[in-house]
Amino acid sequence: MSHKAAQNFLAPFRRDKKRDFAVGSGEALLASKVRQVLLTEGATARSSGELLWRTNFGAGLALLRHQRNDAALKELARVYVRDALKRWVPGAELVSLVVEQDGPALTLRVRVREKDVTASVDVALDW
Repeated sequence: MSHKAAQNFLAPFRRDKKRDFAVGSGEALLASKVRQVLLTEGATARSSGELLWRTNFGAGLALLRHQRNDAALKELARVYVRDALKRWVPGAELVSLVVEQDGPALTLRVRVREKDVTASVDVALDW
């Protein structure tokens, strides 16, 4: 009996070559789930959330905007990413997080593992 990897829609939604929504599995699916969570603005003290039907969904990374690029910023980013993944992609483990800031742009280089799948995701936040 062969074991087929679970497949699901990739986010953001896009069309495949068969004129249907693209699906993926393994690394592509894990990266898609992580990217969707981290790039969606969840409810925070400054925001009511981006998705009207699920206001808490997301990571609240906009709170990092205009902060000093120091150890505190990196720790805040790590906590926001870790907490969002724990809540919205519970099977994913944060393996590493590198925070890079260049002027107003903040880039998070995230590496996650879920079971035997590892994925790297770069999240660029330009304000």
